[in-house]
Amino acid sequence: MGLGSPNGVVEAPVFRRAVPRGFARVGSVRSVGFALCLVALAIAAAASLAIGSRAMPLATVWDALTGAPVSTQERSVVLELRAPRTLIGILAGAAFGLSGALLQGLTRNPLADPSILGISAGASLAAAAAVLLLGVTSIYASIWFAFAGAAAGGLLVYAIGAIGGEGASPLKLAIAGAAVTALCSSLLSLILTIDLRTLDVMRFWLVGSLSGRGADVAGQVWPFIAAGVLAAVSCGRLLNALSLGDDVARSQGVGLGRARMFVGGTAVLLAGAATAAAGPIVLVGLAIPHVARAIVGPDYRWILAYSTVLGPVALLACDTLGRVIARPAEVQVGIVTAVLGAPLFVALVRRRRLLEL
Repeated sequence: MGLGSPNGVVEAPVFRRAVPRGFARVGSVRSVGFALCLVALAIAAAASLAIGSRAMPLATVWDALTGAPVSTQERSVVLELRAPRTLIGILAGAAFGLSGALLQGLTRNPLADPSILGISAGASLAAAAAVLLLGVTSIYASIWFAFAGAAAGGLLVYAIGAIGGEGASPLKLAIAGAAVTALCSSLLSLILTIDLRTLDVMRFWLVGSLSGRGADVAGQVWPFIAAGVLAAVSCGRLLNALSLGDDVARSQGVGLGRARMFVGGTAVLLAGAATAAAGPIVLVGLAIPHVARAIVGPDYRWILAYSTVLGPVALLACDTLGRVIARPAEVQVGIVTAVLGAPLFVALVRRRRLLEL
């Protein structure tokens, strides 16, 4: 008689693949953390709608948004000024945060942000050139030029970095980005120096600002940002493979050239649209991925998800703070992010372990 069965037939053992408890616990913590980030985003958006040169109760804001009876002035402030500003802050914050995470993974450089591929500098130069050469009288009319300049800057950096047998390596992309950024910044300074009208038109956009943006601006850029977010969702596994090195990525079947072009193109799309809408806001794309990495670890699937939510939280919080600290005037959000982000940048440089992604 065989063992293991009443009729003498030996039965093969059945092995079940179980998820280790530690991994399940980590996934649960990350999910809870992501839910808390969404709550923080809702709070930041509510504060952006309620706080300004004159504080407004949340009940009044809700009534204005839902069409309940409120004064004409309150409805105008909420719907025409603060709601578009908040929406652009959410779109631009998500785009800057995602693009920074993509570029840090692509270049394996923890100090990378959208400026490393010449995106912000290219957008600024193209917008200034449109004002100087084509007579554009409003920065809103130059949004498409800014977007085109961002794309051109990113493509130029990639073309320069791809020269040579080894293709567009992270080091070559970083060097090419620094060179293109320096060139565009020099030409921009020349334009602003020789033409005061261009300086007057662009001075608020160049420091980075959400004020004065209407719903038409959000309507122009949201399709590009939405497409970029959808594309970025599929970049998590690619960035995880690229972070292990080129040889390991090849062994996993990753085509390095196509992967870098896809990830870089997505980053350019996101950062270009955000820069065109809100100006070259600095340090959001640098800092937010590090905050996400500190919470969820090195898995880029989660880093991208958290960066999508934490970017708007940071941008809206800085914008709201800028409205409070100088009432009844306001400090532009690009200045606030620079002042708050500069110490973080210094801390990142000093912490050597962050230089090893």
